Amino acid sequence: MSDQTNPAEEPLNGGSSHGENNEFAEDPGYEGSTEGESYEDADVETSLSDADLSFLEKAETDLAAERLADLQRVSAEYANYRKRTEANREIERERAVAETVKNLLPVLDDIDRAEKQGDLVEGSAFATIAAKMRTVSERLGLSAYGAAGDVFDPNLHEAIVQQPSADVEVETVLDVVETGYMLGTTQVRAAKVVVSVPAS
Repeated sequence: MSDQTNPAEEPLNGGSSHGENNEFAEDPGYEGSTEGESYEDADVETSLSDADLSFLEKAETDLAAERLADLQRVSAEYANYRKRTEANREIERERAVAETVKNLLPVLDDIDRAEKQGDLVEGSAFATIAAKMRTVSERLGLSAYGAAGDVFDPNLHEAIVQQPSADVEVETVLDVVETGYMLGTTQVRAAKVVVSVPAS
């Protein structure tokens, strides 16, 4: 008996004798890569047009301008807030001092009456005390107002007597009975005055 295998029984293409397909068979639809071909060779447009660049530059400029406007607005609001706060603080300070110096007004009134009557003799003790009192009141910010000849202002003057006169065309202070005082913008006391009014 011969050991030689019948050539007709040998599998084709190296396959098994049971007719199994070769798993490494070439797919006719597969196209391999071409030697030397690269993805970098693809013609992909990545640059921006002039219109795009112009749009981006305008957007950046507008955004910067908007942020600057916001900053300026916030700065102005803060500055106004500080001004209002400082003004309110000054008004409150004036009012507090005004309430205190009101206690000095009767003394200042006595000094004014003494001066009108000629009792403030220069060099006398009374004159020295009067000068010191007036200096203290001025340092506190107290200022006197009201004089004969002033135009009558109902916001500053309190008319206690009105006298018709042909010599005036508008209401005018004829005499000051009690001096008025201001402390900064705060009125401590209105001046009490005699008013000349135009004769009808």
